[in-house]
Amino acid sequence: MPDDARAHYAALIDAFGKGWEEGDAERLSDLFTETAVFLPDPFAKPLTGRKAVAEYWKDIPYEQSEIKFLSGEVYAAGPWFGVEFKCTFRRRRTGEPVDVRGALFCETEGGKISEMRMYWHRVKG
Repeated sequence: MPDDARAHYAALIDAFGKGWEEGDAERLSDLFTETAVFLPDPFAKPLTGRKAVAEYWKDIPYEQSEIKFLSGEVYAAGPWFGVEFKCTFRRRRTGEPVDVRGALFCETEGGKISEMRMYWHRVKG
């Protein structure tokens, strides 16, 4: 795997994290292909298409504050990559802190994400 591909994948995840931190559903969805498949957790029904991705993330500004996203080293093989992540935030309604840790597994096409699977665990308090 060339280093420039790994750097591109890391930039995709950095942009994903920034979109989450800023609650910017449009910025998040722009990282995906038009026909992308997004699985927000292992048991979720797959969401298909850029519009569905934007719809999933649209309420973040109303539900989460003080969002901090960190990602680890990108592991890549051809058009696929995986990365661990940590995201902390505060629930707007209750003020409760939340710590989410997980992994993202992605396939890419044309420089964008064509499939993303999120596996995560959330701890409250």
